[in-house]
Amino acid sequence: MAKVNKELKILNNLIEGIDDKKGLDIVALDLQGISLVADYFIICHGNSDIQVQAIATELKKRAIANGLPVKGIEGMNSARWVLMDFGDYVAHIFHKDERGYYNLERLWSDAKRVNLG
Repeated sequence: MAKVNKELKILNNLIEGIDDKKGLDIVALDLQGISLVADYFIICHGNSDIQVQAIATELKKRAIANGLPVKGIEGMNSARWVLMDFGDYVAHIFHKDERGYYNLERLWSDAKRVNLG
């Protein structure tokens, strides 16, 4: 139970970072028992390249502050789809023009959505 509370606290902190940078349509998916890639996917989008990069920068700061490993970050230069691997948490930050095309929520439709309260 304590592990779950810690995981959700970290997840909420990351989501607050997205919200602080005005990220849109934030979705968190619980992949535990579904994927070995990560326990949680966080998906959102920004309206511009600069906003996508600002969201990614904020998430990196928060991941480090929460003691999460920054295993990889891809797509920062183009800012069309930034993929951030923090171990048990993977963030997908899309440019608004790309999000619907990839539709990760549909691809991972068997995952439970985490209530973001």
